[in-house]
Amino acid sequence: MAAEAGAGPRNQRVAAFFDLDRTLIRGSANYPLAVAAFRRGHVPWRDLVADTINAISFHRKGSTDSQSAALRERILGAVAGTKQSDIIHLTDEIVPGIVRRLIPQSAALLAEAKAAAMDRIVVSASPIELVGRIATALGLEGAVATRSELDHDGRYTGRLMGEFCYNHGKVIEIEKLAAERGYDLEASAAYSDSISDLPMLERVGTAVAVNPDRELRELARERGWRIVEVGRKRH
Repeated sequence: MAAEAGAGPRNQRVAAFFDLDRTLIRGSANYPLAVAAFRRGHVPWRDLVADTINAISFHRKGSTDSQSAALRERILGAVAGTKQSDIIHLTDEIVPGIVRRLIPQSAALLAEAKAAAMDRIVVSASPIELVGRIATALGLEGAVATRSELDHDGRYTGRLMGEFCYNHGKVIEIEKLAAERGYDLEASAAYSDSISDLPMLERVGTAVAVNPDRELRELARERGWRIVEVGRKRH
């Protein structure tokens, strides 16, 4: 049986790990970043068109592994040679708009986790420069996301630093954070809308499916996981 969220040995730290896109916010956080990057000349027009199409598709049915990998490579290539401070400036401009897209039901889940004395951590494949600021704006306790390598001048090299924070990569990164902060993952919880996050959901004691895709919904029902609906009646 899954452990109750917030349960665990006395004084043992626990966390609630939240996927970002379609779990905490409606749509993708990467799209407004792509628009802002295009306006500053960091992203070519053809890539913005591709991101627009992907954003529409993502809003309707989520992302595939191949789309996520392609986005990773496009982001890494687009920012190569760019100063990290320039990207941070872009994220500061768009984060308020992203935070306003917080899903009400998910806001309630964040409040539940806080009441259970759980650290609330956003886990996303998006860049840490963006995800970290979203977490801060929401008043959360941390973020785990994709990190890009920097050279000695603070410019992106076009290579990853650590794991691509997607699928199994999310587990590797939350295990690192758990080791740093002393989280008991068996007493922690994870929230996601996508079957691609199954490794993360299975790594913790309590899994919650938030507005899940078809595959995750079926699995959640089979395993008796809590399902939280967004914009529909709860089952």
